[in-house]
Amino acid sequence: MHAILGASGKVGRTTIAVLRKTGVPVRAILRDASKAQAFSDLGCEIAIADMHDHQALTTAFKGASAVQVICPVDIRAREADSSMRRLVNSLGEALAVAKPQTVLAISDYGAQHSSGTGVTLIFHALEARLRQLEIRLILLRSAEHMENWARLANVAAESGRLPSFYHPLTKALPTISAFDVGTIAAELLLEKHEAAARIVHAEGPNRYTPNDVAAAIASLVGREVIAQPLPETEWQATLIRAGLSEDYTRLLVELYLAHNAGRIDAEKDVGELRRGKTELTDVLRRILNA
Repeated sequence: MHAILGASGKVGRTTIAVLRKTGVPVRAILRDASKAQAFSDLGCEIAIADMHDHQALTTAFKGASAVQVICPVDIRAREADSSMRRLVNSLGEALAVAKPQTVLAISDYGAQHSSGTGVTLIFHALEARLRQLEIRLILLRSAEHMENWARLANVAAESGRLPSFYHPLTKALPTISAFDVGTIAAELLLEKHEAAARIVHAEGPNRYTPNDVAAAIASLVGREVIAQPLPETEWQATLIRAGLSEDYTRLLVELYLAHNAGRIDAEKDVGELRRGKTELTDVLRRILNA
């Protein structure tokens, strides 16, 4: 039995679909029971658990030989950092009791750093907590999801201007479709491996600059689109206007600074690299047609 936490997310749904196609029994772990029917239709066992509920998580993990975990980010949390760290601890405690043979954790590029990376520090904490467990551990470090361009892509399609937190506009960024992350996770869960700990980096077939993103949007909407650097002095106000909490904004500003300094990348000479197949244009087309 493979238990998949965050089953209704892009990554989790894709992992489950791939596993079920191969006939592997899956337990879909959901927070919202109203989403259960779609997974029951796929032949999944269903578990309902809030990540803050240690006992419910433990029950959801019990009896599973492999568990896929993810640490969701609440962009509106007033105390984002402490809230996410409580989730990490809750996960660790539940896994320690349930004792699955294998845990695959969806982590992040830059998770090797212990300071100065904002939101990514949560994934550093997640990896550190999971390393304390007596399990076979797969750390699937994902590049930034292409789908994160959604809000700005729609702004750019309407205005002809793509504001960018990434500087310079010629900087090639590692990125991947979230659905490809789910596929790679499923492939790793299906593979035979004996290593106690394994690090796998996942990114798309190519790296893209903000200028590349603007050009791709332009080709899809049939108008000129120009990438423009958003001044650092405007980052905080822009993010708060977008609905982020002040605490999460602080973490995201620090993350963008780390990105621009080249710190959010695959860890050099560590682990392996797997590439998704989805091109950025395909993701942007899906976003703009939605």
